[in-house]
Amino acid sequence: MARAAFSIGGEEVAPGERRLVDLPMSALANRTPMALPVCVIHGRREGPTLFVSAAVHGDELTGVAICRRLLASKALVLARGTLLMVPIVNAFGFIGHSRYLPDRRDLNRSFPGSPRGSLAAQLAYIFLAEVVARSDYGIDLHSAAIHRSNLPQIRVDSHREPAYRLAQAFGAPIIVHSGHREGSLRKAAQDRGVPVIVYEAGEGLRVDELSVSVGMRGVLRVMAHLGMIARRRGRRGPAPVLSTSSRWVRAEESGIFRPFKQIGDHVAAGERIGVVADPYGERETDVKASMAGIVIGRANIPAVNQGDALFHIANVENASKLGEHYETLGRAAETERLLDEDEII
Repeated sequence: MARAAFSIGGEEVAPGERRLVDLPMSALANRTPMALPVCVIHGRREGPTLFVSAAVHGDELTGVAICRRLLASKALVLARGTLLMVPIVNAFGFIGHSRYLPDRRDLNRSFPGSPRGSLAAQLAYIFLAEVVARSDYGIDLHSAAIHRSNLPQIRVDSHREPAYRLAQAFGAPIIVHSGHREGSLRKAAQDRGVPVIVYEAGEGLRVDELSVSVGMRGVLRVMAHLGMIARRRGRRGPAPVLSTSSRWVRAEESGIFRPFKQIGDHVAAGERIGVVADPYGERETDVKASMAGIVIGRANIPAVNQGDALFHIANVENASKLGEHYETLGRAAETERLLDEDEII
């Protein structure tokens, strides 16, 4: 029996077909129509439906680059199932280089949304009804906010086995346990029985090769794990390290921030990892690690205020193992610009 067509946005996508479907959204203030484009790849054989989303925060461009490169990759040959790729969820923020929507709301705190609510609520409702509700699994791609960088990592509730298996299959250097936040896409999806993992890497309004390379490989590994694409031969990298707790180190004084540690570095509890200096050269305040672990996030802007988050440290059992994994990924990203050439899934 032939597989049925995939229905979305009032359109039918036939088995074996790849199509870009526009889901209508609210127009701009000047009446310019807006849409939520979804790339639908509907396999000829039965299998799971996976959505991959990016730019839920409009200034986070790493996921957009991952989606673009995946859709152009020769490795994306769907053997079974259906892939829903949404490179830009928050088109309003993307156009304005903003994390938020024009109503100043955070889309990732607006789920499940409402068809008659704010602009953010309407967009959340459309995405949940048209994309998430049609999926069995999801991967949401993010980066740090502007002026911060994140080590490539997966955020997941490690107590939820289906989602945790996806996180392990993704193969990022570290998995950070993270409970579900009210209003988030991940929480709304889980409430509907759709396990979702969040990939965090890089910096807002910037794209770096390492974050894109790890993200591409991760999505392909998850698809192979789900049986959607063929699993290619090759040596798998080290298993991800799980962190069950993490903590931000904040500035005790305002001034000029000078870090001594990079993302991926190991730190000891109480270690001097940076300073915040008085702009007039009268004093410096040490920034010390509040716990031992790995730096998975860091502020990049020198001018800081008291209370600003400077270093995000994750507690891990085997820090040296994670450091080796990160260095291996860095070397791979330098030598392999395209996944289409002997990539390891």
